Amino acid sequence: MVITRRSPRQPAWHMLASEFSESSLHEKGSGEFDPSFVITKLGAKANRLIVAGLIERLEPRETANGSTLYQGQLRDPSGLHYFSVGDYATEAMREMVIDLAARIESGESLMLLMVAKARWFQNEEGSVYTSLRPEEACIISPSVYREWLAKACEQTLIRLDAQQKTASLETNRASLSEAGIPEHLIDGLILAKPHYGEFDSEMYRFNIMQALDIIENKDIVREKPTPKEETFEQREETPQAKEEPASESDLKQTILELIDALDQGEGVDFDTLLSNAAARGHERDAAEAMLDELSDGGEIHEPRFGWFKRT
Repeated sequence: MVITRRSPRQPAWHMLASEFSESSLHEKGSGEFDPSFVITKLGAKANRLIVAGLIERLEPRETANGSTLYQGQLRDPSGLHYFSVGDYATEAMREMVIDLAARIESGESLMLLMVAKARWFQNEEGSVYTSLRPEEACIISPSVYREWLAKACEQTLIRLDAQQKTASLETNRASLSEAGIPEHLIDGLILAKPHYGEFDSEMYRFNIMQALDIIENKDIVREKPTPKEETFEQREETPQAKEEPASESDLKQTILELIDALDQGEGVDFDTLLSNAAARGHERDAAEAMLDELSDGGEIHEPRFGWFKRT
């Protein structure tokens, strides 16, 4: 009898969308059950991720073999994670995604936390695109989302610090280890440094600042998940922890602060503003109405259609 040994289950990385989506390096083992990895610019050698955010899109698509593939987008402060759920997923995962698609179609704004396999695709031109294949998922409240953001920011900062230390080091295990680089990052940084070369890491820091803004926002609506929605762990909300819904003045301040933070000179586009406002607990329709009110009041203007700047 031949016994086939499977590789141990890989740990999951808390990761913002910008770091994962900018990755173009991958590694696949030669064995049938060897794990594949996406290696990020910051040295994460990721087989699995823990991600969270607002579901922006989740739609079914018929494949060539007649099966149904659900494709979705999950937005966090740094950008979008793309994910797909097909017939290969567990029955529980397929049932959940069908329910989620119906609820989103009806206009609900839902935040999702998922553990997912890191996937990559290379086209004929050689460009690499990343995506996620969810293993488990649950709907979360804004308070739980903030907890995830804090963990993701913490881990991103650790990777940023390690990556910057490698700039003056020889790219080998002994040199990185002696410099105090965390052991779990050494292999990834050795692979990432020659592939990506020098790059500007300031955008990652900007993404962290955006996430911290959400973490510190005390006016996010907090909704208690139902037992059906809470599948990772049971969380109990106390009456003292309950937060009041955001007011109109809070929404106005949020939109103005978002424009100040995100405007890189050309203004901020409509979808980015509404998505970030929703991530802070504000209803999309209310945010859209507030944009009209601010425009009519002269506090903001549109230098071009669908882009907003402070007056």
